[in-house]
Amino acid sequence: MDQNTAQRLLAINREFYDRFGGHFSATRQRIQPGVRRALNLIREDDSVLDLGCGNGNFLRELHERGHRAALLGVDFSLPLLRDAETIPGVEFRAVDLSMLSAHLDQLLEIQGRWAVVTMFATLHHIPSIEMRLNILRTVHSLLKEDGIFILSNWQFLNSEKLKARIQPWGRAGISDQEVDEGDCLLDWRSGGEGLRYAHQFTAQELSGLAEQVQMSVIDSFLSDGDGGNLGLYQVWSPLKY
Repeated sequence: MDQNTAQRLLAINREFYDRFGGHFSATRQRIQPGVRRALNLIREDDSVLDLGCGNGNFLRELHERGHRAALLGVDFSLPLLRDAETIPGVEFRAVDLSMLSAHLDQLLEIQGRWAVVTMFATLHHIPSIEMRLNILRTVHSLLKEDGIFILSNWQFLNSEKLKARIQPWGRAGISDQEVDEGDCLLDWRSGGEGLRYAHQFTAQELSGLAEQVQMSVIDSFLSDGDGGNLGLYQVWSPLKY
């Protein structure tokens, strides 16, 4: 995928979250089962950086459990961050994850390296292998040597209902030849009609990305949805040398 196409896909998602951030937040009030499983991996004295924090529900849950270490959430969506900023005891910042490397020093100044970095339902909105690798290399730089990276990605192709939401690329003025395998355009129908870009990852594809950024996959599981398979979760750790 060329960078022009990647930027156009990012623009589709920016427009979506600008227009529908409030409606989207209203549909994301419940902690998913896979996220609850991930919560059990986090100790109360682990510093946690949540990339693509949305309305902050994950960090709210940690705070309400009595978490003692630093909690920071970052997201590019101002409507979602406005909801998140009502949560006490948690810091939030506006950061465009497609340019995460530009914020590396700023994020390290807050806490030093982080014990846990999370990225729930976010990487699948990042187009192009190059952009994903840039973000994941930055994640590696943000983590402590014994830290963990927990991520989840939408498995929308496991749902007939969600597959019916897939739209032709022509609706966005993009051709099938300009996008990568696994890339999809999905519609949104709550509070108006919108479009979102998402990528369907395989476990093998994610493992390949981990290897390229000198990390290893230490756990991988499916969760969420009626069939327990709408989210692909993985836990990565930096390779030890």
